Amino acid sequence: MTRYDYKVVPAPAQGRKARGVKGAEGRFAFALESVLNDLAEDGWEYVRAETLPSEERQGLSGKTTVFRNLLVFRRAREDEVAAFEPRLLDPPKEIPVLDAARAVQETPPAQDARFEEGDVAAAVEVGRDDATETDGEAPDDGREQPPKA
Repeated sequence: MTRYDYKVVPAPAQGRKARGVKGAEGRFAFALESVLNDLAEDGWEYVRAETLPSEERQGLSGKTTVFRNLLVFRRAREDEVAAFEPRLLDPPKEIPVLDAARAVQETPPAQDARFEEGDVAAAVEVGRDDATETDGEAPDDGREQPPKA
């Protein structure tokens, strides 16, 4: 498990002037970019921006809540980086590919163990759909059959 050190810095409140940067939005984006790049040079990875409440004194006895914008950074601890030893994974095992048509031909059809081949009456009793008829007539189950039209 990798452990991190965290660093929290205030987000820029104003933009910074620079050559080629125009407008308030551009200056603010440049100020933010400068903070991110400066910390990245020291190995800090940007995580997120947070807005958190902060209680401050107002006057002699009053308090007020002010919201502060902060930038959160992290970097892996030095001792964790030194202990990190990557290893290569084993290659996947080869799986034989069967010809689908040959596999179907070689596989015998599944049979229900309760019925012997040709035991149509037993299959009809249980209500099997695969009961075969003989000579176009329904199997004799002891009930009267309606006359054929």
